[in-house]
Amino acid sequence: MIRAVVLGLVLGFGLGPGGAAAQSVAERLNDYPTEARADYVFGCMAANGQSRQALRQCACSIDEIAAILPYEAYVEAETVLSMRLTGGERMAVFNSAVAANNLVVELRRAQAEAEVVCFF
Repeated sequence: MIRAVVLGLVLGFGLGPGGAAAQSVAERLNDYPTEARADYVFGCMAANGQSRQALRQCACSIDEIAAILPYEAYVEAETVLSMRLTGGERMAVFNSAVAANNLVVELRRAQAEAEVVCFF
């Protein structure tokens, strides 16, 4: 049992095989599936216009976000934001949990940095 917990901690902190430390920079920057990148660009262009310039800026934006935030964290933050749109008592944990708030804060920070780099 203790061995499993220690192994989980080592892998969770990226110290073991397949962890963030074992990934090259290129692998980490390309850990977003094409579908996720395309979905982001599609939504971004819907909000910013259907022009060639918007395409460039939106593609730049998701690339910057991917450079800052691992894909798993991006998915978790997007899930929290999606769950916050759902009403009901069971969803209250997504509005008040510190971990959920931290995920969203990190995503918003990455989005803000991407906006500065790509849209100005």
